[in-house]
This record gives sequence, structure tokens and C-alpha cells, in this order.
Amino acid sequence: MLTEYLLTGVARFFGGASVRWVDCQPDTCQRIYFANHTSHIDIVLIWSALPHHCRRLTRPVAAKDYWSKGWFRPYIASVYNAMLIDRREIKVHQSPVDVMLGEMGDKYSVIMFPEGGRSTGEEIGEFKSGLYYLAKKRPDLELVPVFLNNMNRVLPRDEYLPVPLLTSITFGPPMWLEAGEGKNEFLARARQAVLNLRDPAEED
Repeated sequence: MLTEYLLTGVARFFGGASVRWVDCQPDTCQRIYFANHTSHIDIVLIWSALPHHCRRLTRPVAAKDYWSKGWFRPYIASVYNAMLIDRREIKVHQSPVDVMLGEMGDKYSVIMFPEGGRSTGEEIGEFKSGLYYLAKKRPDLELVPVFLNNMNRVLPRDEYLPVPLLTSITFGPPMWLEAGEGKNEFLARARQAVLNLRDPAEED
């Protein structure tokens, strides 16, 4: 518990993040928070932006090959109760989506990044199919778009030490997979939901 509060405080210091909720409020109902991805610290900032009663029921989805190396990364992953997914050795009868759904059960929400990897921060990449299949298999889950602004400057690619910088995190209105909606159509709509949370006043 002490480590959680300490790391959350450090994350907020380096991110300096302001948090906005647009047509959405913190809730302990099961959700999938999906966001743009530009930095390894993204996981920490989104998780830390949630109130404690929501954090304890929310698990970030993270790449096993990155977060299982050494001793520090696994320790951080354990503090945040991260769900480590193997993206290199995918088993035929146990897809990453099935693993995630099994880990979620009827209790946990998750934080995920549909781009599948970090972008430069200038543009949001096309979303991969995982979000679609999660929504298809669990149509009851709320899908909450999240937009991270300036995170690529806090911890740029190939850098190891974060730089204190003002950022913002915006949570948007929940969405669901619509009846008869195709994969490509849904993923484009989900990506646009994240883009819609951009604040023009924060753009360079």
C-alpha cells in the first residue's frame, strides 16, 4: 500500500497531469480503458489518475517481454497488479484476448493500448483487433476512451529517466460494440473516440 501511494505520487509529479472526465465518471463497474500509447509511463499515469477505489479493481495490460526483465520492472508490475501478456509466443488455444478475459473474470477492469506499441506521439496509429474481440466476447463491458497529451515528452522513446512536464489525461464517454458492427468499422470508431478527446488549446 505504501509503495502504491509513493509510486503514484512520483508518477503525478513527473507527469504533472491534469485529469478530466468528459461525460464519464470514475466507477468500479467493469471497464476497458483504451488509450493512445507513446511512453512506458502511460500505464502508470492512467492507473494513478483513477481514484483509489477504482485503481484496486483496475489492471493495466502490459507486454510480458518488457515488464518481466530484471528485478525492478517485475516489481513495478506487481505493485500495479499488471496483467502481463505474452505477445511473442501466442498459443493456438489460448489467445491474448482469452488470457485477458480469464484474468478479468467478473471483477477487474483493464487499461490497454490498442495501437499495440508506442507511437511517436504526433499521430495515433491504427488500432489492432484485440479491442474488437474483447468487446465482442464481453459486450457488457464499458469501453472508455482515454487521450494522453504530451506523454511522449515526459519519457521519450529510448530514454530511461522521466522529465517533469505538464501533461493531461482525458477520459471520454463510454462506448460499446454496436449490433452488426464490423471489425474495421468499430476500430475506426474507437480510434476516433480517442482523437475526439484532444484539446485544440493544448496542441502545439
